[in-house]
Amino acid sequence: RDSGYATPKIDVRGVVFDDRERVLLMREKTDGLWSLPGGWADPGDAPSVAVTREVLEETGYHSSAVKLVACWDRERQGHLPPLPVHSWKMFFLCRADGPDGRPAQAPDKLETLDVGWFGVGALPPLSLSRVHPRQIERALAHHRDPTLPTEFD
Repeated sequence: RDSGYATPKIDVRGVVFDDRERVLLMREKTDGLWSLPGGWADPGDAPSVAVTREVLEETGYHSSAVKLVACWDRERQGHLPPLPVHSWKMFFLCRADGPDGRPAQAPDKLETLDVGWFGVGALPPLSLSRVHPRQIERALAHHRDPTLPTEFD
């Protein structure tokens, strides 16, 4: 169905920390496990637009993409199971843009079972096909030191 040269799909993930360095996670309806909000970037969207849309849809929080933390090859990061397509995962450090740190709307019930803030040392069971703890830890390092360079692999 696709024509032209085969290229990787882009998966965007938004990493939002609060002032206590807790990370915003959403519980996936598909597997019941927790993940950073995100998904496939839509054609025509800039990755920063795609990630803020995903954060809003899946958590109810408005956000702004502040920094590209990493662009990682999904297969080289050890995500299982393998997908039938090659994909790159783009992790963006995002800032919550809402009054009083509250969501602006309810999350999309088609994708999200729950939303919560978690300490990086006390993460709930993660959807390892989407995110690994070390990726969240790397994002926290970039949150603490914005001068760290973007990572590629």
